[in-house]
Amino acid sequence: MATSGRTSVNKRRKEQERREWQQKKASRRAQRAEEARTRPDTPGEDPDIAGMVPGPQPPLDD
Repeated sequence: MATSGRTSVNKRRKEQERREWQQKKASRRAQRAEEARTRPDTPGEDPDIAGMVPGPQPPLDD
């Protein structure tokens, strides 16, 4: 069985773009992990609902 020819230019370019994408992705993941480690965390308080007051809310027109 014969082997295939040389890798085409398009395939090589696509593989390079994929490697660059993976490097950017790893960089973004590391940055998010670092931000999560340095973010101040108050124990027992959910950051999504921090500062919300239960009950009726004042009208927006006031």
